[in-house]
Formats: sequence, C-alpha cells, structure tokens
Amino acid sequence: MRILLTNDDGIHATGLKVLEAIARTLSDDVTVVAPAEEMSGAGHSLTLTRPVRLRRHGDRRFSVSGTPTDSVMMAVAEVMRDAKPDLILSGINRGANLAEDVTYSGTVSAAMEGTLAGIRSIALSQVYARRGMGDAVTFEAAEAWGARVLAPLLDEPWVPGTLTNINFPPVPADQVRGIKVVQQGLRDYGRLEIVKGDDPRGFPYYWFSLGGTVDRIPGETDLEAIADGYVSVTPLHLDLTHGPSLARLAARYV
Repeated sequence: MRILLTNDDGIHATGLKVLEAIARTLSDDVTVVAPAEEMSGAGHSLTLTRPVRLRRHGDRRFSVSGTPTDSVMMAVAEVMRDAKPDLILSGINRGANLAEDVTYSGTVSAAMEGTLAGIRSIALSQVYARRGMGDAVTFEAAEAWGARVLAPLLDEPWVPGTLTNINFPPVPADQVRGIKVVQQGLRDYGRLEIVKGDDPRGFPYYWFSLGGTVDRIPGETDLEAIADGYVSVTPLHLDLTHGPSLARLAARYV
C-alpha cells in the first residue's frame, strides 16, 4: 500500500512526525509532501498567482511552497505520478477540526483534494485543551490510538466521493474512552472574537480568534464525542447539494 502524508502545519510539524510513525506501522511505502510553512486555515485554496516550488528534504520527503491542496496536487501529478498513492493521510493537525472547522481546515481540505483525485483520504487532528500551549501540545492520544482507529477504516470498502475526519480528544492515552462514529456538529457562530491591537507604527491590526464553547454539546456529534473523551470518526462527502430543497426550488421555475 502506497501512502501519501501531508498536513497544513508544515513539513517540520510534530504532528506530521507522529503521523509518519503511525503510517509506517501500516506500510513501508510512505511519501511525504507537505507545505513548506504552516498553512492553517487555508481551506481548499489553490496557488494560482505565483509559481509553486518543490523542494526535496530526503528520500521521498518533499515540501511545497503553497497550500495543503497544492501539496496533494503536486504529489499526485508530479512526485507520485508513476505510482499514485492508495491512501492519503492528512495531519496530524495541532488542534481540533470539529464541526464547521472542516470548512476552514487545510488538513481536511487536503483530504478533500485526495478524494477528488479518486484516492481514499483521511484527515486526523489532535485536540488540545488550553490556549498558549504552542508547540507543547501533546499528541499522546493520537500516538496511542492512531493505528487502532485507522485499521478498521482500511478494512472497510471505500465509497468514492467520501473522506473521513478523525479527532483525538485532549486527554492522556489511558483516559481515552474509545472510538465513536458520529455526525459533524455545528457550533454557535457567536464564538467568533476579533482581537484588535496597534502595531509599533500606531496602525491598527486585527487577529481572528475563537471564544470558548459550552461545557456540554447536545446530540451525537463530533463535538460531544470529544467532550466525552472519545476519538471521533466522521464520514464526510463532497456532494454539498441539499436534496430536500431540489424539488421545492424546481417548482419555483415551472
């Protein structure tokens, strides 16, 4: 099995090293193609207004001067064009990719790009509890549970047009309560915070941030699973059509 690894935290990210160790328990045919720098929040963006550079860091290890989507496209169409991957693993992201995070996430978008290319793709993220942790985020739950959550997925027939989003809870490995397959949640948009400051020249700047969530999230969603200490597994699909609206809207144009 040929495995492609990518992420949005960059080629030197700790989570990518953790993912590579997990991937090598599944196969010895592993290639890494990841952004040269952190691209968190890049979503499914492409680099179209400047050239993209590819740099080799070692045997089957490359960085791309672009987005996570650029990285997957470069891997499939250039680096691995003669032997395309059977599996794409994106992550392990430093931080949650839950609920509406999937619409912003470069980690999830890299998996979406893999799905568009007709390749089974999985996004993985390690939730952490406190602000200000930076590089001190622990990937203990992901390290212990990564292979355990991937193995059953790889035994399951892949449905084209779908991808899987996995999140590991912010608890020690021995406190993880298990694995739950749940639907995507939705937070309150009121969590958005804009932090305003002044730069050294006196000009204002703005920094997007997110406020805290309530302690208990109703429903069987990824938010609740993580809050309860479970690894969340959520199948996503690329077809964004809202089926129930089709007939109603069509009737408007008769």
